[in-house]
Parts: sequence; structure tokens; C-alpha cells
Amino acid sequence: MDQTPHVALLPSPGMGHLIPLVEFAKQLLHHHHISSTLIIPTTGPPPQTQISVLELLPENLNHIFLPHVHLPENLPTVVLQLWATMSLSIPSLRNTLKLLSSTNRLVALVVDPFRLDAFDVAEEIGVAPYIYSISTAMSFLFWFHMPKLDKMFTCEYRDLPEPVKLPGCVPVQERDLFEAVQDRSHVEYRKLLENVSRVNSFEGIIIKRFLDLEEGAIKALQVEEPCKPPVYPIGPLTQTGSSDGAPQIEVLRHSSTGRFLTHSGLNSTLDSVFHGVPLIAWPIYADQKMIAVMLNEGLKVALRIKANEIGIVEREEIARDVKELIEGEEGKKVREKIKSLQDAAGNALNKNESSAKSLSELAFRWKI
Repeated sequence: MDQTPHVALLPSPGMGHLIPLVEFAKQLLHHHHISSTLIIPTTGPPPQTQISVLELLPENLNHIFLPHVHLPENLPTVVLQLWATMSLSIPSLRNTLKLLSSTNRLVALVVDPFRLDAFDVAEEIGVAPYIYSISTAMSFLFWFHMPKLDKMFTCEYRDLPEPVKLPGCVPVQERDLFEAVQDRSHVEYRKLLENVSRVNSFEGIIIKRFLDLEEGAIKALQVEEPCKPPVYPIGPLTQTGSSDGAPQIEVLRHSSTGRFLTHSGLNSTLDSVFHGVPLIAWPIYADQKMIAVMLNEGLKVALRIKANEIGIVEREEIARDVKELIEGEEGKKVREKIKSLQDAAGNALNKNESSAKSLSELAFRWKI
């Protein structure tokens, strides 16, 4: 058996979950000679963008597509579809991990937060489970406070009389919380609360520190933090899953790109900060609204699109924000602030700075 440390990586479906783990695996290989296998759940043939990324993996980075699973027809939201995909893939994940551990020195299984059932499989196989989350410290704080908030309030979160105040973060209005928690009787809320309770009792959690942008919030986390892996540039392809999508990294690094209208997904946010491109935040769902609050009110590196009284964003509003970011006084402040964050992001990736040190600590743990 090869004695090189080997890590299994389990992303949820979707390019926005796959690419960060691909980049993480590349850093483990290039800097610490730790090989990896990406284990990818499927509900059908993979999109061409996903195949293109996987075809470019360097030697000693492998991938395995799990057998297709068939989702129930009554799953109305993307989050529930992700949970179902991961849950139905557990049996084939178990078989795959057994096979990997028979031919490799398998030291860890790294999963994203959508399927903590994989922890049980890791324990069966005898490897350490870790969480790799592509979210913000602000979102983490909300998740870890959910059990407390669940006991504090009897009303729905959307009816809270005042903003939710999290340590080290700007207050969050009820309308900007996850849709999954707006209805406390909904299955998404119960699943999220169940997962959070389990994570709170798991001492091996990885808290991913995004370019040190939320230092105060990270210090306020009331969980054990044995290691803090870094974030890296996301990669060469768009997050849309479409084979004809724009190459986001190339667009953002181009000298003629001056502004970025974004849905406020964290991958896009980090890409933009890393390349110093100021933002207009137009969040859609999941944690994007909380990220938009952080970017606009906390870090002040984005303007935020405002919807009208029935929730529609009008074209005049988009035009106004674009003009302001290009030539207005508020836009000038945003442009100046994002340049300072760009410098901090670059420093965090230097050899002896926080992100590189965090990765080294994790690699050392896996090589022991």
C-alpha cells in the first residue's frame, strides 16, 4: 500500500461546491505532497463544465463519480434536492471509501455541510471526518447560535421585532436571514437545526478563514478551531454549470473590468476581492443575503441593489447603482476599500502568512 497520505473529498453537486475543493486539493498536493480523490454524487450525466475541470486535474488528484441517484419528485427547493442527493449517495460512498482505504493510506474525509451523515461512514472506515465550508464566519455564527435562538423566540424569524445581533458582526434584519429558517416548521429548518447541533458536538470541525476578512466574527466563534484552512482563487470556470458560461477569473483579472454585479455567492465574492473589483450585490437565496449585508454594511466593499415593495428589482435601480459605483462619492469609498482588502488577500496567501500557515498545520496533522 502507498504510504503517502491520501484525502477523500466529498462536494455537494454543483460547480460552486466542486471548484473550491479542487483548489484545496491542488494546494495540498503542490505544497505538501498529499494526494486526493474527489468523490462526486450525481443525479445524471455530469455537465461539460464539471468534466472540463476534472480533466485538468494534475497527477495524483483523482475523481470518482458515484452512481446516479433518483430524487423524489416533491422536493421544491435546491437545498432539499442537495440534501436528498447526498443522503441517497451514502451507500455508494461507503463502498468507495472502503475501496480507497484498501489501496491508499486514507487519512481524512472532507465533506461540505450538506451531508453530515458522511461522518458516520468515515467513522466506520476509521478515518477522520472534517467539514470544509464555503460560507462566511457570519453565517457560521448564525448557524451555531441557532439552538439558542430557537429557544429564545417563539415567533417566526421573519416576524422578529429587531435585527439578529451576532458577536463581531453587523446586525442582520429578518428579511436577510436564510430562507430555510424563515418557516420554523419547515423541513429545511429542522434539518439545518439538526446538523448544527451535531456540528456543535464535533471537535474536529474546520473553520475556513476567508482571507481574514471577518476577523472579529471569527474570534467570536464559540467552537473549537484546531485548524483554519485558507481560501484560494476559485478556478478557471464559471459557477453556472453551463458549458458556454463566461470564464469568471479571466474576466475579473482583466484590466478593463472595473465593476462586478454579483448574486453575492461567496465564490464570486472572493474572486472579486482577490482581484480588487468593487461589487454591486444582488443576492438571490441561501446565505447570499447575509453575505450582501456583510459586504455592504460591514466591509463596505459593495453597493446593494434594493427591491421595490413587492420584491422586484427595477432597471432604474440597477442603473442608479452602476452609475454610483462608477462615478459617485459612495462608489469612490467602495473602490478605495476593496483595494485595501485586495492587498490583505494577497498577503494572506504568502508563504509565511495566515492562510499558508493554516494549510501547513492541517497537512502536518494528516502526515503524522
